[in-house]
Amino acid sequence: MNHARLAPFALVLVACAAPTPSAPPPAPAPSLPAALAVAPLRAPDPVQRLLDSLPLRAKVGQLVMPWIPGTYAAADDPGFLKARAWVDSLEVGGIIASIGSPLDIAAKLNVLQAHAAIPLLVASDLEGGTAMRFNGGTAFPTNMGVAATGRELDAYEMGRITALEGRAVGIHLVFAPVADVNNNAANPIINTRSFGADPRTVANFVSAEVLGLQEHGMLATAKHFPGHGDTGTDTHISLPVIDAPWSRLDSVELVPFRAAIKSGVAAVMSAHIALPGIDSGQVRPATLTPTLLTGVLRDSLRFGGLVVTDALDMGGIVNTYGPGEAAVLALLAGADILLQPTDPAVAIDAVVAAVEQGRVTQARLDQSVRRVLELKNRIGLFRQRTVPLDQVMEAVGTAEHQAIARDVTARSLVLVRDSGGALTRLRSGPQPLSLLVYADDPTSTLGATLAGALRAGGYTVTMFRLWPSSGPASLDSARAALAASPTAVVAASIRVSAWSGTISMPPQVAELVNATTRAKPTVLVSFGSPYLLSQAPAVQGYLLAWAARPINEMAVGAALTGRGDISGRLPIPIGDSLPIGTGLVVGATR
Repeated sequence: MNHARLAPFALVLVACAAPTPSAPPPAPAPSLPAALAVAPLRAPDPVQRLLDSLPLRAKVGQLVMPWIPGTYAAADDPGFLKARAWVDSLEVGGIIASIGSPLDIAAKLNVLQAHAAIPLLVASDLEGGTAMRFNGGTAFPTNMGVAATGRELDAYEMGRITALEGRAVGIHLVFAPVADVNNNAANPIINTRSFGADPRTVANFVSAEVLGLQEHGMLATAKHFPGHGDTGTDTHISLPVIDAPWSRLDSVELVPFRAAIKSGVAAVMSAHIALPGIDSGQVRPATLTPTLLTGVLRDSLRFGGLVVTDALDMGGIVNTYGPGEAAVLALLAGADILLQPTDPAVAIDAVVAAVEQGRVTQARLDQSVRRVLELKNRIGLFRQRTVPLDQVMEAVGTAEHQAIARDVTARSLVLVRDSGGALTRLRSGPQPLSLLVYADDPTSTLGATLAGALRAGGYTVTMFRLWPSSGPASLDSARAALAASPTAVVAASIRVSAWSGTISMPPQVAELVNATTRAKPTVLVSFGSPYLLSQAPAVQGYLLAWAARPINEMAVGAALTGRGDISGRLPIPIGDSLPIGTGLVVGATR
């Protein structure tokens, strides 16, 4: 990473005359008490000069980071013109970029950077690899899948590749790694985004990813402070309340954040969760709580970097406080970046008014603006703010990166159960099987790659799909498809999904799996939440594959046909009988 600062102005002192050789040496100057000594002249700090030159509204704009889609847009597209106005008129300090092709994202960001008076700090959510946002980016098997390999180097490599691909398209700040300890199986919003349930293991993997990111030019963000793993509520919908005392927070949730800070993480993102046991009984989001963002994060954990709010348009915030007041309260609590407000202009107006009214001091505002400007300087944005489009294809989704991701994905598979040798028999050689696919995303292509891999291995596959909207007729057809073969494989994708509020199989799908289990050997493969066993407790085989992506399906295809090893271990417990570390290790049979 380039840590160079803006070059300071040189201060040159020239002597008027040199003493003659015969002149006696000058008498030594009397020493002064340290308190009276005159400080040496220093060159002015360019970041401070820039900060001092900004009017109030421009300073506030530097703290606001609205969201834009990454899809292609013409120069006169209304959505793009709105983003241009944020940059031209509101003078926002940054942008968070979402899903699109790498070239479209890079081109759009280049245009916006060209119109910015001060270079934009560009962020993106790139958990589990750039494929989360970049079409064609490199996909890793979710954080929990990476932890299932047991190798911290895999988290480092995920960070390294994410940094190289992200910087190539103009991203500077990644909202990763997730530092939450997922110790609640009902958590609908963290789940496989976490590295696991053991605080120390999560801390080690978080540190590895931070180093992989930041040693290769990307600013990392540990999230969601002070820990979002023990919630059963989606903050996109409402405010979760965690009734945990300080001793629990200190020994569990804060452990990965301490590790991230020790590893030099550039930013920390706050969570929209309430902790009344830490906040004197008050029920308010951590994002708006000085006790947590200043008292714990700044003072106790000694974090001096950038504090980023979670999205300010989420229900856990905006439904109670409104877009303007939420921005003011977040700044007062200790946040620096006001991420994704419902209306950037309203947020800026509210903070400007708060400064003019004395609610927010000029010193407090300048503190955050300086942090933003210093980060922009640290990553070289004042020297180069755009990216060369002809180099994007050389960096994103390369064969080398894909090969590393395939290897990690293959080693992430966890065989939790093989009762009666159901999966062992399936791996013994080609045979007929029924493949039932359920995906909670109507656009998912789950099953196509897996069925192709099974057929390529010589297996005869009868396949049927179910969706959330599937009715009784579809369920009857699924039963008929399952009856067509002596062995059943159920591929289920139950993902973390914002605004859904739940993370489980629909009851009718779970009952179908249980009925099939009673009738014949059945292998359940989870391409998402690892906790589905609670809904299908008698299933004979249970394999974890972490994400519904082609790279994961290929790994499962190799595992089910005996062409691949299965070596992963649970990074979370499943119920009382399957502790952390559970996993049957089996070698390839052909």
